Amino acid sequence: MGNGNDLEQALRRAVRGDVDFTRTARALATMDASNYRRVPRGTVAPRDAADVAAALAVCRDHGTPVVPRGAATSIAGQATGTGVVLDFTRYMNELVDLDPGARTARVQPGLVLDTLRGAAAPHGLTFGPDPSTHSRCTLGGMIGNNSCGAHSVAWGTTADNVHELTVVTTEGTGGDGGDGGDPRTPGSRTPGSRTPGPRTLRPGTWSGAPAGTEALVEAHLALLRTGFPDLPRRISGYALDALLPERGPDLTRLFCGSEGTLGVLTEATVRLVEAPRARALAVLGYADESAAAEAAPGLLAHHPLTVEGMAADLVRDTRGLPGGAAWLFVETGGATAAEARAHATAIVRAADCLDADVVVDPARQRALWRVREDAAGTATRMPDGSEAWPGWEDCAVPPARLGPYLRDFRALLAAHGLRGIPYGHFGDGCIHVRIDFDLLTGPGVARFRRFSEDLAELVVAHGGSLSGEHGDGQARAELLPKMYGTELVGLFARVKDLWDPAGLLNPGVLVRPAPLDAGLRFAPLPREPVDVAFGYPHDGGDFTAAVRRCVGVAKCRTGSAASGGGVMCPSFRATGAEEHSTRGRARLLHEMLAGEVIEGGWRSTEVRDALDLCLSCKGCRSDCPVGVDMATYKAEFLHHHYEGRRRPAAHYAMGRLPRWLRAVAATRTARLVNVLASVPPLAALVKRLGGIDPRRPLPRVAPRTFRRWWNARQGSGGGPGGPEVVLWPDTFTDHLSPSVARAAVRVLEAAGLTVLLPPKGVCCGLTYVSTGQLDQARAVQRRTLELMRPLLARGTPLVVLEPSCAAALTTDLVELAAPGDPHARVLAASVRTFVQALEEYAPDWRPPRVDRPAVGQTHCHQHAVLGDAAERRLRARAGLDGELSGGCCGLAGNFGFEKGHYDVSTACADDQLLPAVRRAPEGAAVLADGFSCRTQLEQLGGVRARHLAEVLAEALGGD
Repeated sequence: MGNGNDLEQALRRAVRGDVDFTRTARALATMDASNYRRVPRGTVAPRDAADVAAALAVCRDHGTPVVPRGAATSIAGQATGTGVVLDFTRYMNELVDLDPGARTARVQPGLVLDTLRGAAAPHGLTFGPDPSTHSRCTLGGMIGNNSCGAHSVAWGTTADNVHELTVVTTEGTGGDGGDGGDPRTPGSRTPGSRTPGPRTLRPGTWSGAPAGTEALVEAHLALLRTGFPDLPRRISGYALDALLPERGPDLTRLFCGSEGTLGVLTEATVRLVEAPRARALAVLGYADESAAAEAAPGLLAHHPLTVEGMAADLVRDTRGLPGGAAWLFVETGGATAAEARAHATAIVRAADCLDADVVVDPARQRALWRVREDAAGTATRMPDGSEAWPGWEDCAVPPARLGPYLRDFRALLAAHGLRGIPYGHFGDGCIHVRIDFDLLTGPGVARFRRFSEDLAELVVAHGGSLSGEHGDGQARAELLPKMYGTELVGLFARVKDLWDPAGLLNPGVLVRPAPLDAGLRFAPLPREPVDVAFGYPHDGGDFTAAVRRCVGVAKCRTGSAASGGGVMCPSFRATGAEEHSTRGRARLLHEMLAGEVIEGGWRSTEVRDALDLCLSCKGCRSDCPVGVDMATYKAEFLHHHYEGRRRPAAHYAMGRLPRWLRAVAATRTARLVNVLASVPPLAALVKRLGGIDPRRPLPRVAPRTFRRWWNARQGSGGGPGGPEVVLWPDTFTDHLSPSVARAAVRVLEAAGLTVLLPPKGVCCGLTYVSTGQLDQARAVQRRTLELMRPLLARGTPLVVLEPSCAAALTTDLVELAAPGDPHARVLAASVRTFVQALEEYAPDWRPPRVDRPAVGQTHCHQHAVLGDAAERRLRARAGLDGELSGGCCGLAGNFGFEKGHYDVSTACADDQLLPAVRRAPEGAAVLADGFSCRTQLEQLGGVRARHLAEVLAEALGGD
């Protein structure tokens, strides 16, 4: 076996794809969505099947293990490895062909499920299996794990929907298919080497199977006929019973669920099913989860599309749900909405439930399904905020046994002093659960093992499968003898040896597994709290616990804001690179804390470079199911990374923007600054010195600040004498767009409110926070707290026009300046957006009718922190029709101005915002409450967007 450099160089010579042995690449691949961590030697992103074969040959020659990897949302550890990780998401991610007549599609392993479903939808077709990770999971991963999803009661598992597979094994195809010579460059391999070749697997033939497979099956027919439990969600082990004469042989079914241990998939032909034209959702309420579980099997006779269950301990907000403490979501389909509704209504009549509701509105259905789909993340936190982990995520029992099994499961949890929140596919008897294991201490890990052994015995006693969806991986494979017995498990190993004689494909998984309590990802993390600036109130002040929030469900890896990701994660959508996803950055921070792969701690250049393209949009704070807050983590990292060192020029130029703009206002040199900035050589010099991209125009400074206008106006009186509100003159509004504040005053006073201004010198500290200048930010925020005390004591609300500043006052000030300070919490609680203040303090006011279509974008910080329900209601009352787009504008304060960010910034704008504005009907009002959003639209789209206050003020008429 050669050293790592020899392996890397050999791979670079052999494959056309990307070979990456950097610390960043290795750190990003150490974990999937499980409890386990394995450090690879490097990664390869193959461009085609020939690359896969060549990489396998090199790894075999070097004795290096290989693990194929898609979106890495596996929950049992099967997408991690110690050798070379093959990343199929970068290049081998195409839909090769779609045949609507045959209802089939040919796909590469890295194709995202939702991409396939989107292509099939115009033909009235879909791919039946649909895991909750459908917006990012890949077909290769689904085949490797034999994934199922919510609709398996109607359309089965992935194995039920696969027609043909092309795979490559570590050996040549030999007598079954030729010598497997290099399919791309014959003769390029070393003489005498056995280049892996493709195998085509299809039902009804042994062609493609390694020599000896048929004979091995023939010798064990009795064992194969009696050794497998009969239930719809039996995913554990190899499906060797699919090779019985009366069932096939079906090599595709054997390969599905083999978790990358038998071969590497390079192409698949999958079956498509007819998608219902309309759907309805019957939501049934029950007294408890056992009652719901016992009712589920009886509903299958009505041929629903789904029968999903969850209890009240998973659903933090039960508003909108029928009465009860547990619910079944039963989806029905039909050719028309009336037919789907009738089907759902019939199920309600047949169900013995406490309460029920039939939901036909697609938006409400999506909202309800989001609760279920996000459960893999939300269940990682118990109601009291403590952590919970996978490990026994998806056991399955016969549906008729689910009620008794759940009662026994709850009792077993209690006996071990553990807590969990079960939910899942009740119609198939498959239960998901995250459990509050202590995986940080020796006694906690020992209890994890004892519970695992006891639960395996309980599942088997109920006739179940240790895995009903996510595979065995490392988490459960050690316990397979309890389910199958030693003889059948031994047969699994013999099959593995026929397909992978060198034992290089995903070793330690499924066959000859590593212990279930070895290689836990928490082991290398520091046990003592790390010294940090922010308070991390939701993680007990522990930065390590905050980083542990990311469990790898990868909702941040969606290709578009429209595909279910909300705002998160704009930089990933722009680059497609894992290190630019929220998960990727969290993984790098995890490895930084571990100190094994990423060295240098806070000085790490790998972490710095990955965080550089984080827009600090805060989208992950709301869109991530576990509430990862990468904007805060980035600010924390930058604070430590540049402590005592020279910072990038942009940190001084734009991070300290309030200081520079106050100086311009004090010297009344705004017009001079604008004139100088309009001279190209001078503007170019300013940009170069300030770290600003040369393609960015410099914003114009307002000759007259809002405060100056206010002070002159106050001298002549004004204000109706109604309830008082404090209008916050943030830096952007005061110095760069004072017309917004003037319009807000006009509307607030028209609504009968008395407008006040806070003392001069207040600031939210946003620009300091976003550039990691946390000492300055804390000083600014504490000064603001002191200046605001008199107004806070009067209970006067703060109306903040700039959403990013409102978010900073609501979150950053509390978590940075004064964690635990009640005055900080009072200030945060007093913050209102412009529309929230109107709705709350002038409830009888009617906005003027605008009666125009509206386009634009909800500010990402408003989406993440503040919410926009009040804005939606006011727009409807004012006749501003249309939905604002999601995503992020891409400018994001200083981000889009900084040198090196321009391309990503414009790509973010092109994701949702600019296309929405280009599609807008003539005369539409272009709305953008954020200064960054308005600036981006003006600079990239040539469109003048306005704050909602400006639109309303104009509609009021007069001056």
